[in-house]
Amino acid sequence: MTGTIQSIERAAAVLRVLSSGTRGLTLLEVSAALGLAKGTAHGILRTLVEVGFVGQDSTTGRYDVGVRLASLGGSRMDASTVRSLALNWADTLASRAGESVRLGVLRGLQVEVVHHVFRPDDSEQDMHTGLLLPVHASAMGKVLLAHDPAAQATVLAGHQELRTHRTVIDPGAMARHLEAVRRDGTATEVEELVIGQAAVAAPVRGRGGIVLAAVEVSGGVERICDARGQVLTRFVTQVREVARTMSREFAA
Repeated sequence: MTGTIQSIERAAAVLRVLSSGTRGLTLLEVSAALGLAKGTAHGILRTLVEVGFVGQDSTTGRYDVGVRLASLGGSRMDASTVRSLALNWADTLASRAGESVRLGVLRGLQVEVVHHVFRPDDSEQDMHTGLLLPVHASAMGKVLLAHDPAAQATVLAGHQELRTHRTVIDPGAMARHLEAVRRDGTATEVEELVIGQAAVAAPVRGRGGIVLAAVEVSGGVERICDARGQVLTRFVTQVREVARTMSREFAA
């Protein structure tokens, strides 16, 4: 029996991304959301337009789900499903990092923590499962925002809450930061949400490359960052590697 067909998986991912928004997306937004080359994304969109699954606005050039698929479901995955698939790898990451690990999914303009592994040092800690974090001020939120064009457009167009003196709320600075997240494959947050806390997160992808969740290592700045306030390379590497492994399982 043959394996899956990559072009069909990518087309399905494009449809899910388009169905997650209400305003239509540009070619560049679709390309960035899925990590596809511009030419590849354009070829998929052109084909979907031809078969009626995607429509293109003749004035703005934006793409949206076509009339034949107007009722197509969104790209969100059930939180319990995400958690069950991530249990073992989240525990492994917490053990390697020696820090707290959280898994989150996008809920509007917030991140819902669907799984939380305590820092493995027997210290007293609060459970974060079910907690809602602001998408613009958390590492997981930035990862999810960078790969969701509709949510990103809403955040960049509106006024975001200043959670600490380090929270990035300037739309231009945020746009540049999200571009770096897409390029580097990870997002960091240092005292933007809570003073004294820092985190690094990476995307967990499903079939076709669509981002379903984000996994994060978080802890005290004195442990997560170096003397310059930059997240230590070992944490970036650890979270990136586990996210890639989780993505392979999610896509299986």
